[in-house]
Parts: sequence; structure tokens; C-alpha cells
Amino acid sequence: MADVEDVNKPLFAGLSDVSIAEDIPVEGDIAVPVRSQSGDDEISTLDEPVKDTILRDLKAVGQKFVHVLYPKKSSALLRDWDLWGPLLLCVTLALMLQGGSADSKDDGGPQFAEVFVIVWFGSIIITLNSKLLGGTISFFQSLCVLGYCILPLTVAMLVCRLVLLGSMGVGGFIIRLVVVTASFGWSTFASTAFLADSQPPNRKALVVYPVFLFYFVISWMILTFSPSH
Repeated sequence: MADVEDVNKPLFAGLSDVSIAEDIPVEGDIAVPVRSQSGDDEISTLDEPVKDTILRDLKAVGQKFVHVLYPKKSSALLRDWDLWGPLLLCVTLALMLQGGSADSKDDGGPQFAEVFVIVWFGSIIITLNSKLLGGTISFFQSLCVLGYCILPLTVAMLVCRLVLLGSMGVGGFIIRLVVVTASFGWSTFASTAFLADSQPPNRKALVVYPVFLFYFVISWMILTFSPSH
């Protein structure tokens, strides 16, 4: 009979009498994670119309332009990096540096490729230099900052084109010199303001020097530009 009772007895019958004391610490976190309700999580690019996606990207590019025009230490260009703005500025600058007259032998065609090589290859060299010196910024973040900070020089190129339409004398050259110099300083200051915190304190000069040369070459191309006739 004892064997029959043992067989009919539930396998875990004794566990019902076991209780866990409340003062026994339990390791681990079993809380169910709650989804963040921030605005970034609510954005879904999979379901939204293409027009909304394009408008949102254009708005983000415009906000980065504002950050460059009002340079200060900010992570806006680093946190939400993109290459649309640098590509737009590079194409615009290259087009304005073209000679102008398609009938002349010096139509400025190669300058378009030269600007692309200088901007992108120069940015890559500066980024690699920053990484080798121990910078914490990523490759594409550095390209984003250097590309967006060409904005003042692009504006200077537009002003120089307008000045060249009205004056080719000494007065016009002085105006272009002042505009290009101010834009060069603006671009250099803006880029170093965004990249300052990502570089080792004792090596910032080694990072700033290539940036200085990078914008100086672009500024020299703008200053020495003269439309072909």
C-alpha cells in the first residue's frame, strides 16, 4: 500500500510548503523594458511618404548649415551626421569655379574634378590624421564636419563671382580678399569648434594644422579665380 500511495503522490507536492523569505536578495532585473516615447523613436521612415522623408532630410541639412553659420561647441554635426550637405556644397563650389565660356580653350572643365579631389581627398587625409593622433571622432563624422564647414567659402565664392561681374580692378580684388579671408577664418574656426572635444589635448595643434591647410587651398582657388572670356 505504501508503494501505491507513493506512486499516486504528485511529483512536486512538497514544493507548495516552501516559501521564500522576503529578505533574501534576488539578483538580476526582471522589469519589462518600456519603449521610449521620445520623438526620435516615433519617427518611422518605413511607413512615411517619400516627400516627408525628403523634407525631413532637407530640414536636418538646413539646421546643420545654421550650426556652421553660428559656430560653437556642439555635437549636432557629430550626432546626426550625413554627407548630403557636403556633397551639395562641393558640387556648388565646383560649378562656380568653372571658367564660364564653353567656346574658349580654357573652359574650366578640369577645375570641377580638381575641386572634388581636393575636397574629398583632403577631408579623408585630415580624418586619417585625426584618427592616427588618437581622435575619438568617427570617419564619417569628420567628413561631415569638414564638408559642412565649406559653407562660408561657398558663400565667399558666390560674392566673388558677383564682384567680378562689376569690377576687375584693385578695388574688386581688395573686396574679394577681405571676403575670402573672413570666410577662411570662419571655416577654420567652425571646424575646430566642432572637432575640439574629440582630440587629445596635447595634440590639437597637429590636428588643426592640416585643417588650416585644407581650407587655405580652397580659399586660394577662390581668390585667384578669374572667369575666362
